[in-house]
Amino acid sequence: MPSTPPPLSKRAVADRYFLEHRAKVLDIAAFLDRFDRAQGEGADDFRVAALRACCAVLLDGESDRARRVLELLSDHSMEPIAKAPMKGATGAVDLANTATNGHGAR
Repeated sequence: MPSTPPPLSKRAVADRYFLEHRAKVLDIAAFLDRFDRAQGEGADDFRVAALRACCAVLLDGESDRARRVLELLSDHSMEPIAKAPMKGATGAVDLANTATNGHGAR
């Protein structure tokens, strides 16, 4: 039976993964800046609200962040929807839509 390697140290995790995740944080910051500068309708877009809620989870210091972020973005309804709001997935749940018809956008 093969043995499992010991877990990486905190320093080793930071050394190995920091630059990759630094770039991802910069991408999110650039997206939010771009959204804030944009004009017209959509200021209350549910996807951006969900992304902001996810950012709060990242900073709250609690454990299981990946699971909690996934739950924020997931549609937990069990019944199929009559018609998709768009082709493809939206990537977040439209809570306003969920309140009115029991389903979030997928």
